[in-house]
Amino acid sequence: MADKNKREKTYKKIKKKNIWSSIVAVVLFSILSVLVLAAIIQTLTLYVIDEKLSAEYESIKDMGKLYEGKVISDLSGLYSLLDSQDRDYVIVNEAGNVLHQKGEATYSAEKKEMSLSDHSESIFVYTDTTERGVLFIDQRGLVSVDVRKLHAWLRSTNEEDFVNKNKIEEYEARYENTGFSMFGGWTPDLFGLVRDSLKVDKLEFPIWISLDVNKGMEELIVRAMVQINTRDFLLILELVVVVMALIGLILVAMLISTLSTAVKQRRITTLFFNDGETGAHNWMWFLIKGQHRLRRSNSPRNRFAVVNLEFVKYRNYCVCHSLPEGQKMLKKVHGIINGLIGRKEMCAHCSSSNFALLLRYHDVEELKNRVYGIIEHLELIGEDKKFSFQAGIYLIDPFDDIDLERDYNNACTARASMADSDDSGIVLFDDRFADDQKWLSAVEERQSAALANEEFIVYYQPKYDPSTQKLKGAEALIRWESPDLGFVSPGKFIPIFEKNGFITSIDHYMLEHVAKDQKRWLDAGYKCVPVSVNVSRAHFVEDDLAGQITSIVDNAGTPHEYIEIELTESAFFDDKKAMISTISKLQQNGFAVSMDDFGSGYSSLNSLKDMPLDVLKLDAEFFRGDNTGDRGRVVVSEAINIAKKLNMRTVAEGVEEKEQVDFLASQGCDMIQGYYFAKPMPGSDYEKRMSAEVAPQG
Repeated sequence: MADKNKREKTYKKIKKKNIWSSIVAVVLFSILSVLVLAAIIQTLTLYVIDEKLSAEYESIKDMGKLYEGKVISDLSGLYSLLDSQDRDYVIVNEAGNVLHQKGEATYSAEKKEMSLSDHSESIFVYTDTTERGVLFIDQRGLVSVDVRKLHAWLRSTNEEDFVNKNKIEEYEARYENTGFSMFGGWTPDLFGLVRDSLKVDKLEFPIWISLDVNKGMEELIVRAMVQINTRDFLLILELVVVVMALIGLILVAMLISTLSTAVKQRRITTLFFNDGETGAHNWMWFLIKGQHRLRRSNSPRNRFAVVNLEFVKYRNYCVCHSLPEGQKMLKKVHGIINGLIGRKEMCAHCSSSNFALLLRYHDVEELKNRVYGIIEHLELIGEDKKFSFQAGIYLIDPFDDIDLERDYNNACTARASMADSDDSGIVLFDDRFADDQKWLSAVEERQSAALANEEFIVYYQPKYDPSTQKLKGAEALIRWESPDLGFVSPGKFIPIFEKNGFITSIDHYMLEHVAKDQKRWLDAGYKCVPVSVNVSRAHFVEDDLAGQITSIVDNAGTPHEYIEIELTESAFFDDKKAMISTISKLQQNGFAVSMDDFGSGYSSLNSLKDMPLDVLKLDAEFFRGDNTGDRGRVVVSEAINIAKKLNMRTVAEGVEEKEQVDFLASQGCDMIQGYYFAKPMPGSDYEKRMSAEVAPQG
């Protein structure tokens, strides 16, 4: 489960992280750019208005100075002088009574305080209540433009005042539903609209400035006109265009980088899911995409099956035709399968000669026929040879947790049951395989504890001289007395130990216990005979095997001549040089070495020629079925004769009939091991056999 989650996280990281980080960066920069541009426009607008208003304020301050200078001496002359300033104004006393007025008093009732950038003192202003009174004081104490009021004024202006009123209507249609005000400031296209639409090259917007005069007892309120002309428009527009160009260049660069990242991400994803041999999809693609597909579609109505399809003897094909030719054949296989599956089905090359398929089905028989059909197409891919393909099928339970790796492993288990055959075929995973898997898990879960608790018991099967009926030796065999599993025969756990490597620990365990038993029996005065102990071929990858065996026997204090090391014939197919070296070292240390199951393989004579063995054990198959006839007797007789000429003792195992015993005795066979004389037995029973020395008469 941890590996699966890790694969999912790796894929998601490759798929999303880089591209999305770039997209987020572009979006954030775009938002920031809009905000910056808006701030620049607003700042420039406020700057222009501030400058214009500052100039007006200085002029109005001069009017205040004039009034202060003549307010007592010459009031009528003062009013005439103020009127000559060509401004509308009003003078009121503390009670709010108008003392003098020129023009219409269109200022608002509320007076607000504001500040100008080049004046340290605050000033007080009134907004204008006419249609042109679009300037107002915002919460920051700055002059801003009421865009909506400006729209209203433009709409109310007479047609003859405009060159092209359609531009105003276009602007209104663009903004009247958005409520856009750019923080209460102007927008560039509005400036362009006004500049291009009006006949005049400037606009004037009124605002009333208030001055305290006559020691604060009176108030002079003067109408100031803020002029926005073409030069101001161009200044703002030019700066905005420059900023927008810089932002645009950066955005283009970021977009190019994002697109480049997206292309690279796609390439990485392709490589992540690419199979190097076929150029098609690989196991990682099948696992991740298949999991997603099953999550979306797996249900009682949409049933899926996982198939493990193996190209039988693919390695032999590569040896005969070269690896590149083999890869071409794999591509051809993948292409044929893809042409035979549906759009929502999947095929991927998983390993050297294996393909994984995810197929939809409605009926099991229909599914099996379909897989047979795929195999029939694949068998004919060779021009001059018919190939073999084997398939294991696992039906995914729609109500079970989705685990495609587990399901594919079950399909592989079903297919592996045909490993002894080279013919095409299919096997459906059933309860038998599930039981085998459960048994495998049960054995592997208990194996270490069983070894530590000494649940494994040594049984002994005596070997007798067929002529004298005397005890000449024995073979140590293992049994398992499990508190949970009960009595377990070797055939149910030894193959598992051989596959998972635990057999090496079992070999050490058996050798140690046999050596201790032999030492105990010798000390008790029994007439001991050599006991053979099996050593797995897995041990022969170890350079110091002879040293390990010697050390174990020496620790028990047992003389070496009472321990015989027994090797199966299949072990001789491995590293021959290492095997010969180990056998020689064992013999130098006083151990006899025997070959078990002679005659069960295909290279027996070669093994005898090269290996310096002491004992040859004839396979039990020689004494079963048709092998007991004349032809079988000839083979056995010659095998014993060859062993004698090579100075080797012979043991016939699996002997059950008196006629066999008599024949072997006549041929000079040294020992017989089989049910005729004795079955494997616990150590306590074997002690009695040692006391008797002579085998009971069958």
